[in-house]
Parts: sequence; structure tokens; C-alpha cells
Amino acid sequence: MEEALCSVGYPGGLGGARRVAFAPESRELVVEVELPGQVVVPSVAQYRFKASAPPAVVPQPRKEAETKALYRDLVARLALRAIDEAFAVTPPALVDQIAFSGKVRAKDRATGKAIEPCLVSVRVRRESFAELVLDEPELDPVASLHHLDAIVSQHPYGLEPVRPVVTFDLSRYKIAPERDVVAGLDSRPDLLAMDPTDFEHLIRRLFEKLGLKSWVTQASRDDGIDAVAVNEEPLIGGLCIIQAKRTKNVVSAETVRAVAGLVADKGASKGIVVTTAWFGKASWDFAPRNRVELIDGRHLKSLLLQQSPSPSGHPAAPH
Repeated sequence: MEEALCSVGYPGGLGGARRVAFAPESRELVVEVELPGQVVVPSVAQYRFKASAPPAVVPQPRKEAETKALYRDLVARLALRAIDEAFAVTPPALVDQIAFSGKVRAKDRATGKAIEPCLVSVRVRRESFAELVLDEPELDPVASLHHLDAIVSQHPYGLEPVRPVVTFDLSRYKIAPERDVVAGLDSRPDLLAMDPTDFEHLIRRLFEKLGLKSWVTQASRDDGIDAVAVNEEPLIGGLCIIQAKRTKNVVSAETVRAVAGLVADKGASKGIVVTTAWFGKASWDFAPRNRVELIDGRHLKSLLLQQSPSPSGHPAAPH
């Protein structure tokens, strides 16, 4: 896939690196594309001939608002094109869904440090993407991304980042087709082999490391609440209901709907279902509309690796 996507011709300055990962259990292809920086938008809008002595051709600078609009449109078009190319070169029986992230390599203007903000991210199924008529001249690429429930930067020209729908180190997943979704990526024990109580404590500690300030936990019960967390961050904080499913089978859509019901019943800001396995199409379609976030097995593994404070690759065992 990487070879196929990188071999596609692009106009000068618009083609960037492509990285790909594959999750066979959910038939999902993860595509990360390097988008061009703002400098690709020409600063000159037109040239004016000045009949002076001597005659001269004077460049007319492009208005800032127009430059920003052109760059926003370009980012959206490149995202749609990359997704279309990925679907085009993969068999439907092998790839049913694509998780796309478009990032830009840049420098933080405040610190001078290298940054890589994500400007657009979306998880889309083949059948939903096929509904778009990409060759239609009146197609609005930004509106198309919103139609696909994409997360799009409100100010891409200012490099305002968004949170990717899939966040993990792609290099760790190059050998994913040869591995089980919840085992073998590092030296940690198989999550499925963990004691249920230890697994719940592991999940609680993970979310604590992700910034949740206080916890109230209760005994686990099937399709119930495994943990209640409070995010004290202004504006985006609030009560969060978490359910952890330690299984090797797909988590049912009924489970996800039950968590959405608990969110409404408890007046929570959101619900999270985290599993060692994966979710089906009905769950992915339902969750974003009902304040539920889904974390599947490979995303869970990635979060554990990212938050690990020790060489063993996982948070310290609970006391």
C-alpha cells in the first residue's frame, strides 16, 4: 500500500510521505499522509502591467483571507484524494474501512521547535465514501469531509491541530498482519490472560495517566459501569463513564448502546468503551452520534505503550 500510494504522481510540492498500517480483524487500513505546508499557496494573485517609464510588470499580492481559504480547500482535497486512492488499490474483501490522518511538518512559531500537527482525521467506510461524486466541479471538499464526520482543523493555515481518530506509532504496527490484535507487540503478558480485576485496575491507571483527575470505581458487572472518572479540565471536562471489555470477540453493538444509555441516565459528558478486541460497523456508526468513544484492541495497546513509565512497556502494577 505504501508503495502504491507513494508512486502516485502529484504536482510539485503537494506529494508527501505516506505511512500505512493494517488491522485484519476489523478490515481497517490506517493511512497517514504528510500534507504540504502553507507556502504552497502562491503569495501572488496576479500581475499587472504598468505603463510607466520604463514599463513594468507589478505583482499583486494575494489577500490573506483568500490564501487561508485556498489552503483549507487544498488540505481537504488532498485528504479526499488519498482516501480515494487507498480504496481504489485495495480489494473490498480485504479493506472495508480507512482511518485517515493528514499531518504537516512545520516549526512552532513561538518556540522554533519541530511540530507535526494533524489537520484532518476521519474514519470512513468504503460504502459511505463511494457516495461522494469527487469529479463534480461544484463539490465542496471541506463540506464533504464534514459529511463523512471528519475532524477538520478550524484554522489549518494557523496549524491548529485536531485529535486523530487513530493515535498510535505506526512503526510499531508494520507487522500487525502477522500478530494477534492483543498480543505480541512487546514483552507484556497477553491482556486476555490477565486477571479480570487486574485488567480493570490497568485500565483505570491508564486513564488516570491520560489526565483524569479523580476516580470513583465500583464492582464490575456485565454491561455495567466499570469506572467513573472526572476530567476537571475547563470546557471539555466532566463526568466520564468507562466500560472495559476483556474479550477476544467483537464487542456487540448492544453493549455500546447500553453505555450511551448510561451516559444519558447519569448526565455524563461522555462514555468510553475500551476493549482488547474490536467493534463492528454498527458500533462505529452509532458511537460518534451518542457521545461514546470507542477504543479497540490495537488503540489500547498503543495507549499502554505511550503511557508506559517503565522498560517493560506497561504502567506499573497497581498496589
